[in-house]
Amino acid sequence: MLQPVSVGLKFGFLIVLYLFLLWVAASSLFDLRRGLGGRGRGQVPAGEPTGIHQTVDPLALLEGDFEPRLVVDHALGHDPGVAYDLMEPVTLGRGSVELRLEDPFASTRHAMITRQGRTVVIEDLGSTNGTYLNGEPLTGPQPLHDGDQIRIGDSQFTYYQ
Repeated sequence: MLQPVSVGLKFGFLIVLYLFLLWVAASSLFDLRRGLGGRGRGQVPAGEPTGIHQTVDPLALLEGDFEPRLVVDHALGHDPGVAYDLMEPVTLGRGSVELRLEDPFASTRHAMITRQGRTVVIEDLGSTNGTYLNGEPLTGPQPLHDGDQIRIGDSQFTYYQ
């Protein structure tokens, strides 16, 4: 009498075990795809407005000058107040990048700042210690607004238009 129940419990346990392993594998694949530039949960695709802020200032469209720049507040190897032009894509990090940081808490390729029309967007490139925008960690590409504070490790920058 107990043998059919025992066999049924064994098969039930194996089914639950395989479902768990399948769930772990699917979650891992999802995380790996998100880390390689795919869209993860809660991330806004590049080029789409976030709904938090207006991405284009109507007054800026009337003005002819648009010179986005990143100004150093404090960063090892950079003088405070130095401004970097953001007309072309800029990668920040410790490796062979456009804006090299001498910060031990920065990854080799830490973050990227790109222009999408008149909108400038910052994105963390899967860094170990994260990129912070106005004190909050980045969870996906975010548009930059005049006066935004960017922190990478111990390095601090301010974005101006």
